[in-house]
Amino acid sequence: MLRDELSILDAQKSVLQSRIARSRSPSPRRIRSRSPSPLPLRSCSPGRARSTNASRHAFLVARFGDIYSKDRFDAERILRTYISDLEMVQRIIYTAAVECFRAAKMAYRQFKMRVRKTLSIGHSGPESLEDTVMDYIVRHEDLYDVQASVNEVIRSMNINPKISSIPEFDFTVISSFIRELCRVAFSMQTLTPPLDIAFGMDGEFFSETKYHRSIDSDYTAALVAYHVWPALMENDVVIVKGEAVTKRGGLVEFDVVPLELH
Repeated sequence: MLRDELSILDAQKSVLQSRIARSRSPSPRRIRSRSPSPLPLRSCSPGRARSTNASRHAFLVARFGDIYSKDRFDAERILRTYISDLEMVQRIIYTAAVECFRAAKMAYRQFKMRVRKTLSIGHSGPESLEDTVMDYIVRHEDLYDVQASVNEVIRSMNINPKISSIPEFDFTVISSFIRELCRVAFSMQTLTPPLDIAFGMDGEFFSETKYHRSIDSDYTAALVAYHVWPALMENDVVIVKGEAVTKRGGLVEFDVVPLELH
């Protein structure tokens, strides 16, 4: 009788260990995504990147404005169904925007290196290799693995201490917003010069050249409580203002070193 019970327990233990092992094994999708496929050598128009730079610049700046004025509010409405605190919702959206640019710039650098490596093998003018690489990227932006960037953005948001304290919340609810902003940020890297967002930090001095004040701001406050939307930059010059909230008191904790009296 005791042997039978021990046999049953051993069998149950084996099943449990098998399930745990399967749950810890990486999914096939993740394994495949780590090995980029060879770049297709499609035909491209010489000088395309240079000749379309102005029109692409205008389109992308306008699209960035549309995301701020429309898509951002759509994402905010989605988040407000889960989170009642407006400040936290705005922090999440701002963090998503910052992480989208970071992920897209990293993906662009990696993609450009792959293109340069592939095209350098048989390159023979009349354009320079750099121009040929840029023409190829502009022509084939559809090869950008935007889903990988979306995954990276969500992963970074999950470990950001300012917004990751929300229990059992999944940032994938705004994945459409993240995806579109990643696409725009990636395309902005193909411009000459490329566009980027301004660095922002809670407690910094409010800059009239970088930001508009949010309507609920204290207009007499000199410090930024938190950012709502990043400013868009070109060669360190603001071309589209961002948005920030200014408040008085309790914004920055300074390390106070006591003075030694002699």
